[in-house]
Amino acid sequence: MNTPPDMPVIPESESLVEYPSDFPLKIFGAQHPDFTQCVLEVVTRHAPDFAAESMEIRASKTAKYISLTCTIRATSRKQLDAVYQELCDHPLIKMVL
Repeated sequence: MNTPPDMPVIPESESLVEYPSDFPLKIFGAQHPDFTQCVLEVVTRHAPDFAAESMEIRASKTAKYISLTCTIRATSRKQLDAVYQELCDHPLIKMVL
């Protein structure tokens, strides 16, 4: 993952997250028939123990957009960075929080 020059790199030892920890990922995108499955594939690639049935799904008022909340058991900063990067790089995903 490339870090912008103005963004400091925080060592895992100084992270505010203690590992392992339950960590919610909020993923947003346009309504698409493959969106949920694509997100599930990415998330389970990085967190194989993620339970698909725990995914929370919400549509926007106009149903043009969809948001998914996937709470994973984060085991390291490296794991979180990798899942965020892959989600952000996916063409169907507009934003990840």
